[in-house]
Amino acid sequence: MTTQATSFFAADALAGRVAVVTGGSSGIGLATVELLLGCGAAVALCGRDAGRLGRAVAGLRGQFPDAKLFAQACDVLDGASVRAFAAASEAALGPASMLVNNAGQGRVSTFANTGDAAWTEELNLKFFSVIHPTRAFLPQLAAQRAVLGDASIVCANSLLARQPEPHMVATSAARAGLLNLVRSMATEFAPQGVRVNGILIGLVESGQWRRRFEARDDMSQDWSAWSGQLAQNKHIPLGRLGLPAEAARAILFLASPLASYTTGSHIDISGGLSRHA
Repeated sequence: MTTQATSFFAADALAGRVAVVTGGSSGIGLATVELLLGCGAAVALCGRDAGRLGRAVAGLRGQFPDAKLFAQACDVLDGASVRAFAAASEAALGPASMLVNNAGQGRVSTFANTGDAAWTEELNLKFFSVIHPTRAFLPQLAAQRAVLGDASIVCANSLLARQPEPHMVATSAARAGLLNLVRSMATEFAPQGVRVNGILIGLVESGQWRRRFEARDDMSQDWSAWSGQLAQNKHIPLGRLGLPAEAARAILFLASPLASYTTGSHIDISGGLSRHA
């Protein structure tokens, strides 16, 4: 992963900067942490599952033995937990200049079978997984912008925000709200010099898809054949699922000073699945 990062950025391109990644113990979040470390940033990551977080940190320390790294179990839906993480991160690494809001997952449900509690849970997850970390870290980001000349927030979102699916009605609606929230925060935070952007993810390899693969009907299919068939069925022009690292590269760009004149925008990471210009 370090080689991939340094093919786009110098190994010390983000030296002296602190990045924070929520949901950083697996998938796109972990891939983002790897790229940030590979570019010389100090990184604080959090996740709800302490065991998974510990395993991720052990792997990261193996790859980047000299990196400045801090990890803490944290529930992003608990404001007090997030504030404690922000304070501990700053004490360990210094104030953050990059925040990646990555926590969250999808809910498969239709309008007919989504009850009030499920709606509340889904909207709460999608909004407050962004609101709580942003509130907690915004003072650090604004202060570091004055020091470093750039500060950023990047929110991992889904193509569902613009292209809803009826079998994911609650998630689609919540994702659309997050799209709007990113734009609102970008406008409000611009006078403080804090940029806010997002990515819109299509079908990316994840634990969810691996679990579906394990439960496949045709056990003779390997992952390549199964995921290729899935991509064909979903009409993905590039003919495959995305990789976590491919989403992470877009996050890295938006978080870094390379995107210093970009705010309120989203990058499509869907392999051409999007039907929107």
